[in-house]
Amino acid sequence: MLDSLGALADPPWIYLIVGLCVLLDVFVPFLPSGVLLIAAATAAGTRSAAVGVSPVHGDSGLPDLLALALCAATASVLGDLAAYRVAWRGGDRFDRAIARSRRLTAAQERLGTALTRGGGTIVVLARFAPAGRSVVSLGAGVAHRTVREFLPWSMVAGVAWAAYSVALGYFGGHLLGATWFSTAVSFLALVAAGSAAVYVMRRPEREPAHSG
Repeated sequence: MLDSLGALADPPWIYLIVGLCVLLDVFVPFLPSGVLLIAAATAAGTRSAAVGVSPVHGDSGLPDLLALALCAATASVLGDLAAYRVAWRGGDRFDRAIARSRRLTAAQERLGTALTRGGGTIVVLARFAPAGRSVVSLGAGVAHRTVREFLPWSMVAGVAWAAYSVALGYFGGHLLGATWFSTAVSFLALVAAGSAAVYVMRRPEREPAHSG
């Protein structure tokens, strides 16, 4: 699978490619950062399987996996902060663009409420949703949320997404081999997580119960 890319599939080039793709997809959501990360992790999983190493007890391929996860998580946070800063400085333009969309306006309002109440799990959920990362990062900047409110949740989101994606690719490669079918199955699992995140974010909040 990745063998066809030659030297680009090996460290450190694959880390650079994954990092750049994850960094930029906050601005260009159609970049295949998830597929690329899963494919790289699948290759690492296949290497460990080839030498008969247990995915739980063995350590072959583990440095590659940790490096991939760290690279992707770091790039995710840096991309979030870049989008946050761009939207902060160009707030008026982004505010007008968001105001033209009822959906984006509602998402921005809900984000602000969640961050104010310390319920920044929406930032984590949005990292798995299609284009959710862009909406959250830009929305936080436009709304001038503080870095203290936004950054910790962005870090949790980046680590959770990277760890989940790498785990999917690794176990897919270990069990099914380095094939496009393995990558597709793992990617479908990532899409399923995104769909679940969208469902949770769209659920109406329950009204607090009033006592007697």
